[in-house]
Amino acid sequence: MRRLYFLLPGTTNRFACGGLWAELKTLELVKKVCPAEVVTYRQREKGHLWLDDLLSPQTKSKNLSKDLEDVIFVMSWGFDVAKLAAKLKSFNAVYHAHSAGYGFNLPSSVPIITVSRNTLGYWGQRSPHSLLYYLPNEISAKFCDFHALGDNLKNEWGDRDIDILVQARKSSSYLLNQLIPALQKQCRVEVIDRYVEDLEGLFNRAKIYLYDSAEYWAVQGVTEGFGLQPMEALACGCQVFSSVNHGLSDYLDPAFNCYKIAGYSQEFDVQRIMKVLNSGQRLSLSPQVLDEYRAENITARLVVILQELNDFFDLKPFAQQHILDLGYREILKLRSQKLFAKLFTKLKKKLKF
Repeated sequence: MRRLYFLLPGTTNRFACGGLWAELKTLELVKKVCPAEVVTYRQREKGHLWLDDLLSPQTKSKNLSKDLEDVIFVMSWGFDVAKLAAKLKSFNAVYHAHSAGYGFNLPSSVPIITVSRNTLGYWGQRSPHSLLYYLPNEISAKFCDFHALGDNLKNEWGDRDIDILVQARKSSSYLLNQLIPALQKQCRVEVIDRYVEDLEGLFNRAKIYLYDSAEYWAVQGVTEGFGLQPMEALACGCQVFSSVNHGLSDYLDPAFNCYKIAGYSQEFDVQRIMKVLNSGQRLSLSPQVLDEYRAENITARLVVILQELNDFFDLKPFAQQHILDLGYREILKLRSQKLFAKLFTKLKKKLKF
């Protein structure tokens, strides 16, 4: 197996976000299968390789890095991928796609690994001749229901002292400015606007978790790549009211394992949330769904995907590309051909009469 170099702009708080944590988690899982390490390219960091050093002729002549033919570069930072892909066009590179909608295209020589089926579908249409794979993000085993309520306690909340939990980041203006003030008149609502180290502990204290990110991602202009927090909350026994945009649609099933938030009116939302809070009604993710996102399953998928990638990069230098890319010009040509074919058919019919 080739060594994997995970390309990150940096790993400090300056770049802290869900995508960074997810990428570092994936790196640790990859290490169980083959050698892997971080390579930074925006911020030089002690203890990590620097991309320009790896690619410079001076570095290679001094033999400070392994032969780059035996390396696969893993790109993931959406805003930087187009430039990185151009920079690495002579090397083995893959795109680990979280969000979608950045607007760039990739050549079919760059395989794409997606974290959600939503993103898989996006690239399946945008890059139909690339190798495509699905590798979900990991949900840590520490996210579980500490209370493990038995059948005799199914109508009680156990030791959960927070009625409703909300994380301010990514929350819609409707959620923060309308729904939460209305709910605070009837129950205890805790809004978190800081980083929480023990998030699993917080989810196990909450009865209901609210998540509404559709507005946030619409403003950003890209998609919700995965949406880990609602899954983590569900795994901890919270009842979840959530938007179902983009990657969230992979696992959320309104009325069966969660509730759709922002449902037509504020009054209707308040009524539904209070009904769940005041009743013994429980929805949850099935163990089978959760198992798909646990480390054991993801590692097993990694073994298959990495073997295929190694086979592809072994063959690529000797294979010629015979499949035309479905770019703008090709689409325009095919549409024109279809239009002319229709006009020709109509003309033939008229000439017969």
